[in-house]
Amino acid sequence: MSAFELGGTPRRSGLSRNILYGALVIVLVGAGAFFIPRFEWHAPQIKITPDTDTIGLSPIEIQITDQGSGLKSSSVTLSAAGTEHSLAAEQYDRAVMQQKITVALSSKLTGLKEGPAVLRVSARDRSLWSFFRGNETSIVKNVTLDITPPTIEVIADDAYINFGGSGLVVYKPSTDTVTSGVKIGKYVFPGYKGQTRDPAAYIAFFAHPYDVAEAEKAFLIATDKAGNSRQIALAYTLKNVRYKKSTIAVSDDFIQQKVAPLLNDVGARQASPKEIFVKVNRDLRKENEDKIRAVSQKTADKMLWSGPFSQLRNSKVEANFADARTYTYQGETIDHAYHLGFDLSVTKRYPVEAANSGTVTFVGDLGIYGNTVIIDHGLGLSTLYSHLSSTDVKEGEQVKKEQIIGKTGDTGLAAGDHLHFATILNGVTVLPLEWWDRKWIQDNVLAKLDPASAESAKETRPGVKVARKRHR
Repeated sequence: MSAFELGGTPRRSGLSRNILYGALVIVLVGAGAFFIPRFEWHAPQIKITPDTDTIGLSPIEIQITDQGSGLKSSSVTLSAAGTEHSLAAEQYDRAVMQQKITVALSSKLTGLKEGPAVLRVSARDRSLWSFFRGNETSIVKNVTLDITPPTIEVIADDAYINFGGSGLVVYKPSTDTVTSGVKIGKYVFPGYKGQTRDPAAYIAFFAHPYDVAEAEKAFLIATDKAGNSRQIALAYTLKNVRYKKSTIAVSDDFIQQKVAPLLNDVGARQASPKEIFVKVNRDLRKENEDKIRAVSQKTADKMLWSGPFSQLRNSKVEANFADARTYTYQGETIDHAYHLGFDLSVTKRYPVEAANSGTVTFVGDLGIYGNTVIIDHGLGLSTLYSHLSSTDVKEGEQVKKEQIIGKTGDTGLAAGDHLHFATILNGVTVLPLEWWDRKWIQDNVLAKLDPASAESAKETRPGVKVARKRHR
């Protein structure tokens, strides 16, 4: 027997052992790669919106996320009067990293009664942690179940409102009301408490906006902590104010001299004249109007003004509110826009006065509007002054009626020296004429805020009939 044969068997046995050990290592590594990640301990996260201790008919949004192996199941229950009600339950066939659940009690009301309740939201992931049961997160909230909407009593409202104009409603909501106001179309005008002799009454200035259909109804709304809402239609006759339509031809010179410089992007200025105009008139205009809306919605919760608002002294109206403009270039229609204000002209660099007392909330360059001042008069009402050549006030400054705030100019997209003036209700531009009208202020605002004083004041003025408020 050769030496090779004598030593061959042990060598083969050692080789087999090595192969066996290698295979075992591969199996263990593979098993570790398979099992270890599945033993992760990151529990699911749950977010409930709104985060409140009172729930009602308003939908509840539940957002569940997992950063590990993914969700396996979720459930939402509501326990009340000793009975548990299932609001939602899900089993996931595959790993789900994010799940949104919307629960509406309006479809789950059978057997539910108002009063104390317990809301429980649970979510389990697909981890093998906790003896293969997985990680679980549960949120348990003691809540009050309230499915009764607030009540609203209308004290004084309007018989007539101008299309694009303003109105005022006085009302008294039940004490459980959290938010209230007037809703019309996509717009909401909030109500304010403590503005009348009745400490429990609210008032809301609102508009029938120029861009809302004439047939659209306005609703007085009240919402409680649980999200329950009640709405009452406001019954007024809409006066049909006819707004102008005009066509404006834009030239190459106007685009190069006035429009293009408003673009901060140098590359955008190299586009065609048509593209430059549309970019400014459409995109920059929207950006500027969004800014105006945001500024004017930050308002004092009390009236900062008194009496009628003032038109720019000695001024002439050159362009009207809600003028629907069509822009053409070389005979082609290229864009459309509404003119949201009055253009008032006198002479160049004419002193501009505050239309009424208030607080300056914006001073600065505002794109197509040029140098601009915005004054808050409280309760959602603001005035805007644009295209100014200079300004004489600063943000936060308290101004008085007819105080000089700047001078007219042709900054922004102005074709000549003038003042662009606008009145704004909670971000919505409204017809300015009413706010300049002493009689409209007396009949539609003051008579509702303090009826006795307003009627007494009217009776001392010869030839003026007392306008009685309307009740329901």
